[in-house]
Amino acid sequence: MQDDPDAPQVSLVAVRPGREIATSQRLSYFVGISATTTGARGLSMYLVVVPPGGHAEPHIHCEFETGIYVLEGRVETRYGPGLRQSVITEPGEFLFIPPGVPHQPFNLSATMPARAIVARNRPDEHEQVIPYDPSADA
Repeated sequence: MQDDPDAPQVSLVAVRPGREIATSQRLSYFVGISATTTGARGLSMYLVVVPPGGHAEPHIHCEFETGIYVLEGRVETRYGPGLRQSVITEPGEFLFIPPGVPHQPFNLSATMPARAIVARNRPDEHEQVIPYDPSADA
């Protein structure tokens, strides 16, 4: 098969996340795939680290879905109105968060960090989240 000289060139991009970004959730994010790093148009992927005994700030993703795959640690994610519901995820488990659902993850270990891969159907490098006050739905 001959290459078409007029066809657009396609290339793969390997990303070695070495720089941590600050987030409004107060968690460590390491950028993997985003519009900035790879030119992605509909996807972003990150490594998130929740420190021992740590948690994110309560928040909502309004216009995008989030998929999480836990690599290490046990994470309790409180969610829904007033954050009154809860689910625990462990290594090898996935968590799906639909748009508009308030949530807050907690690392259940006081000694080990929790690590997870986060994927979103939005390519922005910086997370687009809205802070959530659970007492507003108490």
